[in-house]
Amino acid sequence: MNLYHFVQTLSFSNLPEATRHRVSTSLLDIIGVLAGAINNQTSQNIRNYAQQHYPGVNHSARLLFDGRSVHPLGAAWAGGFSADSLDAHEGHFTSKGHAGATVVPALLALADAYRQQGHEISGETFLSALTVAYETGLRAGVALMHNAPVYHASGAFSGIGVVCGAARLLNLDEDTFIHALGIAEYFGPRCPMMRLVDFPSNLRDAHGAGAYAGLNAVFIAQSGITGAPAETVSDDTIAHCWDDLGERWEIDAQYFKPWPVCRWAQPSLTAVTELLNEHPEINGDSINKIKIETFHESMRLQGHFPRNADEAQYGLAFPVAALIARGQVGPSEVTGDAIFADDILAISGKIEIKEAADLSARFPQEILSRVTLTLKDGRCFTSPITQAKGDPNTPMSDLEFKEKFARLAGVNLDLARCQQIVAAVEQLDNTPHCNTLFNLIMQP
Repeated sequence: MNLYHFVQTLSFSNLPEATRHRVSTSLLDIIGVLAGAINNQTSQNIRNYAQQHYPGVNHSARLLFDGRSVHPLGAAWAGGFSADSLDAHEGHFTSKGHAGATVVPALLALADAYRQQGHEISGETFLSALTVAYETGLRAGVALMHNAPVYHASGAFSGIGVVCGAARLLNLDEDTFIHALGIAEYFGPRCPMMRLVDFPSNLRDAHGAGAYAGLNAVFIAQSGITGAPAETVSDDTIAHCWDDLGERWEIDAQYFKPWPVCRWAQPSLTAVTELLNEHPEINGDSINKIKIETFHESMRLQGHFPRNADEAQYGLAFPVAALIARGQVGPSEVTGDAIFADDILAISGKIEIKEAADLSARFPQEILSRVTLTLKDGRCFTSPITQAKGDPNTPMSDLEFKEKFARLAGVNLDLARCQQIVAAVEQLDNTPHCNTLFNLIMQP
């Protein structure tokens, strides 16, 4: 299907039921991440940066869970950075990346600015644009992996999805759309991801950069600036990434994270959770040592004694220790004072992380780990080879998604507001406007 035709004609209501559910779930999941990140230092810093450097003059959008008005470029920067600062957002195997933490904040910023100019946006329209953004962003990521297989962070490709979703919201003409795609790709950030794995920092998966690159490309193209053809969309060598557009849904292949840490740590956390459930005698006081066998990329996480929230969330040892010590891993365990908590660090120091050749050989098609817990009394418990909870074939239930949302958002929002957001997302496709949801997630 022609890409422009797909962008302008997709109807959320005509999607397969499972895909509609996946899009709505993805939206709620990202909103939960954004709510859980409100008060962490990175999120506060980037919102202040947006207010200082991107004042809303001719166009303005509200900062998420903040209320201050800035230019939509600033709101996109801030929203993407904030979603990235709590590593609980969904992801996708074949692109080796994520779309939602880029496209959701970017489209929320654009839609809020568009609404404030007097244009009404129905829930159906917003969800249609969001589906377009997810689907094209993920496919652009797959195409980039074919053309440039060095591991890029998501911001290197997700701006393409922002352009496509924005083109639907703004009803861009085809010529402007094609130029915007080329501009977004040409000005897209490079994002060498393994550098951030080895040296964790606020830059994370570059979702703020991708959100900015996409919206900026749209605004530049609307001003008459031309762009070179977008290779990740139009090159013959990646035609197979786009040939079944509108027939098969890439978003259906997304995975979701139960815990706000790197995807590569999730199999170990799943394995430890199952061992804790099976053996209630396991606790922080009973542990003698822990051995984690995992694939090479996960082994590189290490992270026994993090110095900040970035290292805690891009680590493996620390979140496993937090799960054993505290019984959960949420925003309160991977930010703030918990990073230096004696009970967690004592367990973290007992963890050995080793690469397992059999598991490395199955990556990236499978992301697996195996954990052995040895108790002080000599008993030893070993998990089977474990796949992360939340993968397409190990899905989270609707109840588990709502529990995750409450666990993340409930750190900063009261129960009533959490429930109102859940209801607003669930009812969005049947609403004539987005006002209720937007006000709930944009007020302080």
